[in-house]
Amino acid sequence: MIITNIENIPGMTIVAQYGLVTGSTVRAKNAIKDFGAGLKNIIGGELKSYTELLTEARKEAVERMKMQAKAMGANAVINVRLATSSITAGAAEVYAYGTAVKAEPRG
Repeated sequence: MIITNIENIPGMTIVAQYGLVTGSTVRAKNAIKDFGAGLKNIIGGELKSYTELLTEARKEAVERMKMQAKAMGANAVINVRLATSSITAGAAEVYAYGTAVKAEPRG
C-alpha cells in the first residue's frame, strides 16, 4: 500500500478514487510514566514516554486507515494527514485521513 501526503504518486496514474479513508486511536498515559514525565517537566528535556506513546498511536491510526483503504480495493492513499486532539485529561486521539485510490504505473 502506497501512502503519501501529496496529491499524486510520481510515475503512476490514478485510475480510480474510492473516497475518504480514516483511522484513529485514543491512547491514555500510563500513571507511572506520567509521574516520571511530570518530574522531567520540572527540569526540562524530551518526554520520551510521551514521544513513544504518540509514535505508536500514529502507527496504529495509519494502519487502520490502510486497512479501510484495502477493503475498498485501493492500493494507495494520497493526501494523507494526521491530527491530534485531547480527549480528556491524560488521553489523546490521533486521527489519520486521506483519499483512497487505485494507481497504476505510467506507460
